Amino acid sequence: LFKIGQFQKIVGGLIELVDELAKEAETEKMKAIGARNLLKSVAKQREAQQQQLQALIAEKKMQLERYRIEYDALSKVESEQNEFIDQFILQK
Repeated sequence: LFKIGQFQKIVGGLIELVDELAKEAETEKMKAIGARNLLKSVAKQREAQQQQLQALIAEKKMQLERYRIEYDALSKVESEQNEFIDQFILQK
C-alpha cells in the first residue's frame, strides 16, 4: 500500500512536470510564431517600400528627361535670339 501511494505520488509529480514543460513549450512555440509573423510583416513592408522608391525613381527620371528636353529647346531659342540680336546690331 505504501509503495502504491509513493508510486502514485511520483507519477503525479511527473505528470505535473510534463504538463508544465508542455505549457512552456507551447508558450515558446507561440513566441516563435509571433516572431516569424513579425519578420514576414517587416519583409512585406520593406518590399512595398522598395517598390514605392523604384516608382519614385522612375518618376524622377521622366521628370529629368522632360527638363532636359525643355532646357535644350530653351537653349535653342536663346541661341536664335542672340543670333537675331547680333544681326540687328550689325544692320545699324
